[in-house]
Amino acid sequence: MIIEERMVTFIHSLDTGNSEFLTELERQARMDQVPIIRQEMQSFLRVFLALKKPKRILEVGTAVGFSALLMAEYTPRDCRITTIEKYEKRILAAKENFAKTELGDKITLLEGEALEIMKGLEGPYDFLFMDAAKGQYIYFLPEALRLLGPGGIMISDNVLQDGDIIQSHFAVERRNRTIYKRMRDYLYELKHTKGLITSIVPIGDGAAVSVKEEEESAT
Repeated sequence: MIIEERMVTFIHSLDTGNSEFLTELERQARMDQVPIIRQEMQSFLRVFLALKKPKRILEVGTAVGFSALLMAEYTPRDCRITTIEKYEKRILAAKENFAKTELGDKITLLEGEALEIMKGLEGPYDFLFMDAAKGQYIYFLPEALRLLGPGGIMISDNVLQDGDIIQSHFAVERRNRTIYKRMRDYLYELKHTKGLITSIVPIGDGAAVSVKEEEESAT
């Protein structure tokens, strides 16, 4: 845990929560041990969605559809959300969940490898949520930046690897070292890419918020 547990519990106690449908979906996902965004990230997303009021969202990593439905609930009715998932079992679950609510008609689910699908998409998207395989973020980045429009916001979840990101390479479990290196590379690129302004925030398992500068100021 990045932030002291008592502080996280206190912050959670102040949260007003989501709709009954999302609350039940979250409960079921946790029972089934399906990874979905943490409560801190839910609040974080709600704030940025309220600020940006996006009309086109791209999500990389659908899982069972919880975050896509949360974004659908907290965006204007004419917002359209494209979400990408490759795991068949999760695709089926997400489709079922989308069908259970009228907000599901705001969402288009694309099935397959994220990078290949992203290469075939056309922007601009004004909001992008990155929540897929963490070791692949660095490979998704060029396409994500191509698709993100000027002034667009990209939020990348789980970027601090439960604190492993600050450890020595040799202190990280061998099986996690590739992800560790790739995530450090990803964060470096976010902070050093011209025309991109990024803040890395230690909430949940870490989030990076990136804004693509307007064309006239990206000089």
